[in-house]
Order: sequence, then C-alpha cells, then structure tokens
Amino acid sequence: MTIDINLEEESVTKGRYVYRADGHEAELTFSKAGTKLIIIDHTGVPDAFKGQGIGKQLVERAVADARAGGQKILPLCPFAAAQFEKHPEWADVLEPKKENRD
Repeated sequence: MTIDINLEEESVTKGRYVYRADGHEAELTFSKAGTKLIIIDHTGVPDAFKGQGIGKQLVERAVADARAGGQKILPLCPFAAAQFEKHPEWADVLEPKKENRD
C-alpha cells in the first residue's frame, strides 16, 4: 500500500513528513544541520496505523528526498535508525557515525 505523505516545512531548520487518514496522523520530524544533513529526531505512528508499514514509508520518503537533494541523514530516532539497519540499500544517504576519539 502506497500512501500520500506530505512534507511540511515548519521553519528553515525544521520540518516533518505527515500522513493523515481517518482522523489520525503519523509523523516523522527532522532538523536540518546546514544544507547537506538532515537529522531525523522522531517518528510517531498512532495505534490506528500500527502494522501497516506507515513508519517505514515515512522514512522511505525522507530517504528519497535526501537522495534527490544530495543530502545525508543522521537517524537519531531509534525507529528510523532501526529502519536504516534493515535497509542497507539506503547506505548512500546515511551519515556515518562519528566515533569518540579521546
């Protein structure tokens, strides 16, 4: 099932992808760190959408937009990070983790 996901720019540095149906709303929020990095900080899917792949499709939309814009994604949201682990084909837009070097 393909769904209609809207991109809502909340400001120059913040935005969210939203799916709305039947009075419910699922979202993926992000921050922009400059012009080349998107930080996914939250994915929220209400119980009404559980088990339908809505969260995955929100992340997929962010991946597609990052590819189109030549950007990288840093998935701080645990759900988004887990999706990146399940989908190695998204590695081209994944921002490598910086290792602590003390």
